[in-house]
Parts: sequence; structure tokens; C-alpha cells
Amino acid sequence: MLDEPHARAVLDALQAAAAADERIAAVTLGGSAATGTMDAYSDLDVVLICRDGDGPGVVADLPSLAAGLGPLLAAFTGEHVDEPRLLIALYGPPALHVDLKAIEVRDLPARVEDGVVLWEREGAAATAMAAAPARWPPVDPQWIEDRYWPWIHYCAAKVARGELLECIDGLAMLRGLALGPLVSHRAGRNAQGVRRLERDAPEEAEALAATIGDHSRTGCLRALHAAVAAYRRLRPDGVERRAAAEREAVAFLDALG
Repeated sequence: MLDEPHARAVLDALQAAAAADERIAAVTLGGSAATGTMDAYSDLDVVLICRDGDGPGVVADLPSLAAGLGPLLAAFTGEHVDEPRLLIALYGPPALHVDLKAIEVRDLPARVEDGVVLWEREGAAATAMAAAPARWPPVDPQWIEDRYWPWIHYCAAKVARGELLECIDGLAMLRGLALGPLVSHRAGRNAQGVRRLERDAPEEAEALAATIGDHSRTGCLRALHAAVAAYRRLRPDGVERRAAAEREAVAFLDALG
């Protein structure tokens, strides 16, 4: 991916822009580039590390910065993922997805990964990252247990009301927030919802496919029953079970069919 001329041109332009902007201390590349899993379909997850106090100004300038990196087709900010410091950009042709995020040096101790340093001013990134290790957010099985049965009941109630699309959305939430992370937790991997499960855990991915359902009452109920079975199988030992909630939610689901 990084060897493709289009991607390389964008990154070269980005490094030149950063070097010309005294507010920017470093540029790193995270995501699949940091984990060594980048392929032809990967995004470029760029982090601009700004001097402390200069982050808001760089965030405000991200649209103009993005426009100068190449043939920009569309760009929008990341409030939908609760990240207003993020600008998501699409370049092309050929199509290239680039995430541009601006943080400050003082934010680095709270990072989830060590990005590949593309450019830095006077060792700014290396020094800050050496001060504290990256820490990926751990899976909390108790957090999941405390929520899972109310979620099951909620989805089942949507089926009872005939709101099948709402149930289908709820099933996706169960996979992304509970089942997928538990698969990763069991395997000792960083959890990212259901990302890469087909590659990393194909048997589990096949089992979770049964929780997708379709736009029918029967399909949604079948998927909810599969979600109950999958969670009971994946729930680790040591969790304080919410037995009463489990019993009532499953009884409600069973009564629907």
C-alpha cells in the first residue's frame, strides 16, 4: 500500500506540509501500518502530533491541509465516532481513504498503539512515546455481562413490536460490543469489534454469522437465539453472572418463538 504511487504522493505532501508548519512536531502512521497488516484495501491512519496548545488550531486547519495533499473528493469531521479532532478524507482516482487526526504531544501517554514515525522534529515523537507505553483498551467481560441481557430483551421487544430493522441494528451492536470482543479476548488479541475475525478466527466468524438474521420475524428470532448461544459459549469464567436478568430476557425471547 505504501509503495503505491498515489499513497506515497499523499504522504510525501503531508510530510512536506508538516515540516513547513512549526505547530506540528511529528507525523505518525497507525492502524494496519503500525501492526504490519496493511494491504491494498487499507486506509492511511495519519496522526499529526502538535506542540502542546497548538492542537485546536491544527484541527481547524485540517480541511485546508487535506485539500493540499492531492485530488480531494470528499472530507468530513469525525463527530460520528466521537472524535472531533479527526478529518476523514477520500482522494482519487484511484480511491484512497485517509484519516487525518491532530493531537498534542501531551496526549501521547494515552495512546492505544505506537504509530510508525514518518517524520518528526527533533525526536519529539520518539521522546514522548518512550515516556509511557501504548495501551490498547482491554475487554471487560463484566461490563459485557452487565449489559448483555437487557440488550437481548431490547432486541426481542423490537421483534415483538415489528421493528425488525431496529432489531437488526441491535444484533450488529451485540456482535460489535460483546461477541466480537469476547472472541478476541479468548484469543489474547486486541479487540476491534468484529474486524478481521474471518481471517483470525474463521470458526468463530462462522458461528457469529448465525447472529445476522434477515428482515423477517423468524430470521430475527433465530439470530437472537444464536446470539444467546454464542454469548453463553464465549462468556469467560469468573464473571459475576446476572442470572435473574438472563432468565427473564431468555424467557421473553422464548415466548416469541
